[in-house]
Amino acid sequence: MKVAKAKGRLRGKQPKLSRKQEAHLVSLVHSGEYSTLEVAELFGVGRSTVYRAIERQRIAAKAGVAATPPRR
Repeated sequence: MKVAKAKGRLRGKQPKLSRKQEAHLVSLVHSGEYSTLEVAELFGVGRSTVYRAIERQRIAAKAGVAATPPRR
């Protein structure tokens, strides 16, 4: 593990959605065409993932920066 960490390859759990997918997911929810549950099923993620994506975008919009999922 020390070798992997030294080479920058120890990254932890990868995000389920790319930034582009997350932006699309949030736009679908905000459009009102789909419920949170429907969007979660469409993308193959849990409802909590959808709510976190919406919250990240809300915070980013408030701060005036682009919404990005955390990279661990």
